[in-house]
Amino acid sequence: MAERMIIRPLDHQPEGPLGLYDPADEHEACGVGFVAAEDGRPSRAVVEAALTALKAVWHRGAVDADGKTGDGAGIHIAIPQDFFREQVASRGHELLPGPVALGQVFLPRTDLAAQERCRMLVEEEVVRAGLKVYGWRQVPVDTSVIGRKAEAARPEIEQIMLGDPRNRPEDELERLLYLVRRRIEKRAAGLQLKDLYICSLSARSVIYKGLFLAEQLAVFFPDLADERFVSPFALYHQRYSTNTFPQWWLAQPFRTIAHNGEINTLRGNLNWLKSHEIRMASIAFGERDDDIKPVVPEGASDSAALDAVFEL
Repeated sequence: MAERMIIRPLDHQPEGPLGLYDPADEHEACGVGFVAAEDGRPSRAVVEAALTALKAVWHRGAVDADGKTGDGAGIHIAIPQDFFREQVASRGHELLPGPVALGQVFLPRTDLAAQERCRMLVEEEVVRAGLKVYGWRQVPVDTSVIGRKAEAARPEIEQIMLGDPRNRPEDELERLLYLVRRRIEKRAAGLQLKDLYICSLSARSVIYKGLFLAEQLAVFFPDLADERFVSPFALYHQRYSTNTFPQWWLAQPFRTIAHNGEINTLRGNLNWLKSHEIRMASIAFGERDDDIKPVVPEGASDSAALDAVFEL
C-alpha cells in the first residue's frame, strides 16, 4: 500500500481541530514532534518527513552569536537493523541470533588517554553482562556545518555494536542494557570521566543529537541521509535552552522523551525523589537496585531529570 503523507504550507492555519492537531493547544515551546508510519513498517519516508518537520520548527530554537551554533537538535529513530548487520559483517563477525544492539556514545575528543579509558569501561560492563562486543564504529560527521562554539565543545562520537549470545526476549534485553548503562555511568562518575555520555544503549532505537541548528542535523550526520536508514517512527526536537547552559549531552531527544522543560518545581521534585530513593525496590532489578541509583544524574536539566524518571 502506498504511504499517505499530507503536506501543507507553513501559513496554513486550520480554523478548528484537524486530526490530532488542535489550534487551542498552541503555546510557546521548544520545537518537538513525532512522525510514525500508519502500518508500523520501517520507512525511509518517515525519517525524511521528521527531518523536514524539524527544519520547520527552527524558530523554536536559539542561535548563538556565531550564527551557526544552536542550543541543540536531534532525532530518535528505530535502529536500522539491515544497515548495522552490514556493519557487523564487514568487520568479520558472525551475527548472533536476534537484533544488533547499539550504543551511541559521546567520548572525550582531545584527551586520547581518557577516550580509551572510557571505551574500556564500556566494554568491561558490556562483557560483564554476558553480551558480545562486535566492535566500535566511528560515526561519520561533517564538522563544516556547525558553529565555532559547537565545534570547540564537540565530543568524539562513536557507536558500540553488540550481540546477545542468549537471544533474550526484547523487554529483558532492554532492561539488561539499561542496567549496563547505569553501571557505566556510576563508574564513570567515580573515575571522574565527565566527558563520557551514552545518548542511547538499546536493541530498539538510537538517538542522533548535538549542538545544532535544525537544518544542520542531517548534514552533520551523513548516516541520516543514507537510504538504508529507515524507521517506523521518528521523534525530533529543536531546543531553546532557558534553565541550563547548552551542552552536547543536554540536546534532545533524551532516551524516552522530547520535552519543553520549564519545570519550575525542579528542586522540590529532585529533593523528594532523593528522599525516597533509599526505599526504592523493584522485582525487575532484584539485587541490582543500587545500580540504578541515583536515578537522576548530576547536572541534568529539568527535562533530563524527567526523562530519567520516565525511563526507570
